[in-house]
Amino acid sequence: MKLLSFEIASKASFGVIVQDGVMELAGRLGSEVHSVQSLFESQELEMVQELIEHSEPDHSLDAIEFLPPVPTPQKIFCVGVNYTNRNEEYKDESTLPKHPSIFMRTPGSFVGHRGSIARPPESNQLDYEGEIAIVIGIGGRRISERDAARHIGGLTCINEGTIRDWTRHGKFNVTQGKNFDRTGSIGPWIVTGDEFSSFENLSVTTRVNGEIRQNDTTANLLFPFSYLISYISTFSELVPGDVIATGTPTGAGVRFDPPRYLEPDDLLEVEVSGVGTLVNRVVDEAVRNPLTGVKG
Repeated sequence: MKLLSFEIASKASFGVIVQDGVMELAGRLGSEVHSVQSLFESQELEMVQELIEHSEPDHSLDAIEFLPPVPTPQKIFCVGVNYTNRNEEYKDESTLPKHPSIFMRTPGSFVGHRGSIARPPESNQLDYEGEIAIVIGIGGRRISERDAARHIGGLTCINEGTIRDWTRHGKFNVTQGKNFDRTGSIGPWIVTGDEFSSFENLSVTTRVNGEIRQNDTTANLLFPFSYLISYISTFSELVPGDVIATGTPTGAGVRFDPPRYLEPDDLLEVEVSGVGTLVNRVVDEAVRNPLTGVKG
């Protein structure tokens, strides 16, 4: 199944892809199931499958505005340097890490599929990082690697957009450069975990204006999905809807000489096998005067 969140006629809703359209799930599963996150919490996915088999779409894909599949997850964990050849990009002769590097992002730093990615006026170093994201379906603490797969609600595409110069403001953290509003994107939807026979050889490809910049598979992860879920749940209880961005391959814009950062009107695509393609256009952020509310 492909689960998604969206707006139509200025109203937020959620649904499932049916026959190349969208069937709204709001109002069909009871009052307690009002979002993708609460759907995972309720464990009513079998009921959704039954609805799909006997329903027509309510909206065309062109009629909706895509939101991030889980618009306000409780936690968004991001993993750095998680492909075997990524460590070499740093050219610091360091050995492969024994544990994953992890930082967190805010929901407001992401837009949905077809949304505009904003380059802020404070920097021209907006970079892309195409990744596969795990969405937690069943929560837990100290989850074993053996049991980790059953906690995966599904997978989605993510562009973990970054303002590079701001990641260097602090000595030991990248928080500032990773959390500018609307610099990243997630979507278009979540493909539920039961659609995957394995998570061990999925491909992720990033294109800028049709040019392939990143391409790798999960066979080359330093820390596979099962390890990440087990490791993160050791220190933080995972809940349904939590997102884990599993790391980006080589080829981000900063790694070129000279760097190739995103420019206004660039078209960015992140494609994940078995999921689909996340598409976004880059724009310069319209700055709003905090006193007058006027953009200028």
